[in-house]
Amino acid sequence: MRSGHVGSKGLILVLALLAAGACSARSEGPAQPEPDARAAERADSIARERAAEAREAARRAEAERLRADSIARADSIARARAEEEARAKEDAARRARLLEGSILPRRRIVAYYGNPQSERMGILGELPRDQLLTHLRERVREWEQADPSTPVVPALHMIAVMAAGDPGRDGRYRVRMPDRVIQRIIDLAADANALVFLDIQPGRSTVQDELPRLLPWLQRPTVHLALDPEWNMGPEGTPGQRIGSMDASTINYAIDQLAKLVDEHDLPPKILIVHRFTRDMVRNPEQIKDDPRVQVVLNMDGWGAPTLKRSSYNSFVAPVGDVHKGFKLFFKNDTRDGSRLMTPSEVLSLSPKPIYIQYQ
Repeated sequence: MRSGHVGSKGLILVLALLAAGACSARSEGPAQPEPDARAAERADSIARERAAEAREAARRAEAERLRADSIARADSIARARAEEEARAKEDAARRARLLEGSILPRRRIVAYYGNPQSERMGILGELPRDQLLTHLRERVREWEQADPSTPVVPALHMIAVMAAGDPGRDGRYRVRMPDRVIQRIIDLAADANALVFLDIQPGRSTVQDELPRLLPWLQRPTVHLALDPEWNMGPEGTPGQRIGSMDASTINYAIDQLAKLVDEHDLPPKILIVHRFTRDMVRNPEQIKDDPRVQVVLNMDGWGAPTLKRSSYNSFVAPVGDVHKGFKLFFKNDTRDGSRLMTPSEVLSLSPKPIYIQYQ
């Protein structure tokens, strides 16, 4: 009985141990995958680190690109500024060279105006050759005495294209002076050491149609150009029935043509005279080009008593910027109705002082 009792207890113990082992095995079973989770965590951590490193590398690359772009832009701006400064210096030097060869404003021009084939159009057609030149020299001396600080250059101002009251064969209401007449005036001016101005009164023609014919004459250093808006009638106007007008765009066309001649023939600056005695005669004067190759003169060419002429000058010429100023005197019309011709001293009292003086 004793040995059998012990055997039962032993059996019970064995069973208990087996049960405990089974419980232990069951409790330890789920912990087996733990090494795989840590590996996944480590992989995630490595991936996150690498992603952060990639982002940092991208950030640094972008910063470097922006820095390189900034340097490139700065270099580009610096080059552009250097080029602009070089152009400005070149332009200033060119202007200085042109100024050295220019007439205005270091010298004053005194011109006799008219048409050699008409006694009614001005003194240029009224007097015989020798008497004309003597008369002109007297005016030059008069102006030199009135303003000793400014040398005077004589000039002959010829109407090369003259507005007409009849349409002519082509319906343009203008007459072109023959080449032989233009050459005669150029030869006469050479004898007097004088300049020549060729004046265009377009009628129903245009400056664009009339100027090209005169370009061969204008290639000469002493021959210059004038435009008379009073006689620029457009396609329907008739000279003498109303006062014409001219836009700055037409004046700028003439400036471009003269500037081209200066460049092509290595000439000193050309002079362009533009007549004006009413506001509407020159439209948009503020748009007239400022080109060192062409010296533009706005010339007050209205006639009348001194008070009227001063008023016209102060209203229609003096206020216009970036152009030289001119003043016209009429031997006959200014002395009508008991009036008188203004003296050089009176003209010089205007502000600014006219640098181009014209007598008709």
